Amino acid sequence: MVRDTDEMPVKKILDWIALKNEEVHTRLERISLEKMRLWRFDDSTGNIVHDSGKFFSIEGIRVETNWGLVPVWEQPIINQPEIGFLGIMTKKINGILHFLMQAKTEPGNLNTVQISPTLQATKSNYSRVHKGKSPTFLEYFNGEKPVKILLDQLQSEQGARFLRKRNRNIIIEIPENEEIIIPDNFIWITLGQLKELIKFDNAVNMDTRSVISCIPFGSCSDNDLKNEDPVRSLLDSDFFLNDFDQIISWITNLKSSYDLNVTNIPLNKVNDWIYDGTSISHISKKYFSVIGVRVEIGNREVVSWDQPMILPTQDGIMAFIVKRINGVYHFLVQGKLEAGNFDILELAPTVQCLTGNYRTGQNEYSVPFLNNILEAKKEQIWYSAYQSEEGGRFFKEQNRNMIIEAGHDFPDEVPENYCWMTFQQLMTFIKFNNYLNIAARSLISAVSF
Repeated sequence: MVRDTDEMPVKKILDWIALKNEEVHTRLERISLEKMRLWRFDDSTGNIVHDSGKFFSIEGIRVETNWGLVPVWEQPIINQPEIGFLGIMTKKINGILHFLMQAKTEPGNLNTVQISPTLQATKSNYSRVHKGKSPTFLEYFNGEKPVKILLDQLQSEQGARFLRKRNRNIIIEIPENEEIIIPDNFIWITLGQLKELIKFDNAVNMDTRSVISCIPFGSCSDNDLKNEDPVRSLLDSDFFLNDFDQIISWITNLKSSYDLNVTNIPLNKVNDWIYDGTSISHISKKYFSVIGVRVEIGNREVVSWDQPMILPTQDGIMAFIVKRINGVYHFLVQGKLEAGNFDILELAPTVQCLTGNYRTGQNEYSVPFLNNILEAKKEQIWYSAYQSEEGGRFFKEQNRNMIIEAGHDFPDEVPENYCWMTFQQLMTFIKFNNYLNIAARSLISAVSF
């Protein structure tokens, strides 16, 4: 994996991002939900809808479940039934595969510009419901131009705040001799450079992390590398604590044991959530708020618009615990139920605290293994960086992403909704729809050799 090049070292890429931040005109203003242009409260339901009937809406749901300690709750949720494109174009340059990435500005980004896929567009965007320009390079992803497809998967969005939302994660390759005009807010970089950039806070956006998490690394057998080699430990396909059928049975048992009944209800009937004339918030001031924003971004298909966004109450934590078991690294995976999941639960990191107050005594429930993460010593930390949630819907939200190595004294026996899985097993499940959630994929994107 090429981590750097003489032509475009990582430091130069970071300087390029900083330059794009200086060049782009942006203006962001929080406004009352009632003052948003082309958005309104539906007269009968109070749902927040766009005049076109497209893009997305903010609706209410009632959740009933036997998972966790809260059996019933109601909440607002984003309903965006469209399947959008998260697409990366690749090309071999001097024999090395390069990825065409975009310096993209989203209204919710903490630092304005982040490294984004070549194409990042909802169906409403690329079908030009907004009457703006067509997204750059769309023709390479919608079948108009012949390309080689390297990866093409449907992957889920954040289940706590999207209702059954998925995007098409796709990587294509164009011929090495094909010349294309690259706008000045696009750049060719290697996969290794992307992995290096993920080590920096909020440099690579969530959509890019989702796409590159799906790239397979290959595998090796027990005889290929020495037993203590960390690469062998991650790529080993011969040893595992739980085989594939055992993991499938574990997932099936959880899905059979837990109920998830989600009922659509009018937003203006959602219990414990209050509209104060400006935004919608929970009475406890926890979880998140629904706010309105007015946006001006000079290099977008539409340069000015209004929209609702989700504002978190605090930063969260997403973390995997890993442990060598018989010489092979295993990841401690959680089967996690969230209101917007397609099929009850998905495979999540060991710790995932996104919308609540994760600190002891401030949540409805204790978080298993949280202290192992918060009290980890420096030598245990494989990876730690703040990473943004998707800036098109979430307003200045970041979560601390961590991978922590546990010692031999950490137990192999874990609670029933946790399971040890090898990296190879995780990469097998990521090929299929609705198995690994977006938090798990964000962390996997940071794994490099």
